[in-house]
Amino acid sequence: MFRILKKSVKTGVVTGQYPEARPAAQPVAPEAIEKAKPFRRSLTIREVDTGSCNACEMEMNALANPVYDVERFGIHVAASPRHADALVVTGPVTVNMERALKDVYKTTPDPKVVIALGDCAINCGMFAGSYAVTGPVDRHLPVDVRIPGCPPRPAEILKALAELRQDTRPTKG
Repeated sequence: MFRILKKSVKTGVVTGQYPEARPAAQPVAPEAIEKAKPFRRSLTIREVDTGSCNACEMEMNALANPVYDVERFGIHVAASPRHADALVVTGPVTVNMERALKDVYKTTPDPKVVIALGDCAINCGMFAGSYAVTGPVDRHLPVDVRIPGCPPRPAEILKALAELRQDTRPTKG
C-alpha cells in the first residue's frame, strides 16, 4: 500500500485538464448566427440519431459531465422536439429514419437551427454508398451548422455551439 501511495505522490495529479479544441474546419456561417439570435441566453437542443455508430452520441453525452458542463453555458437537452430550438443530427440518413427525421423537423417550432454533427451527418462518412443510406442530412433538411469529425470531440462541439450563440464567455477547451 505504501508503494502505491509513494507512486501517487511522486506522479502528482494527472487529471483535470481540458483537451484543446482543434480549430473548426468549417466555421459557423453568419446566416446561422443570425438565425440563432433569439437563443443567445439559452439554447435547447434535441439530438436525433439517423443511423450512426453512436460515437457522436457518446461525445454529446460527455458534454453533460462535470468536465464540460454544457448547462453552465445555457445549453440544455430536450426530450421532445416541441421544446427544442435546435436539432443536432448524427449519422447518415438511413431509409428507415428518413421519415422520422422529417417529422421531427416539422415538429420543432420555428425559428430552428439544424446542426449536422460528425462526418457521417455531413457526407455519410464510412457509410457512403451503402444501400441503406439515402444521403447526408443536407439532402433532406436545410443544415445551418456543420461540426466535422469522426467523432468530433466534446470541446469542439461546445466551441461550435458557443460560436453559434456568439457567447463571449471564455471556454476552457
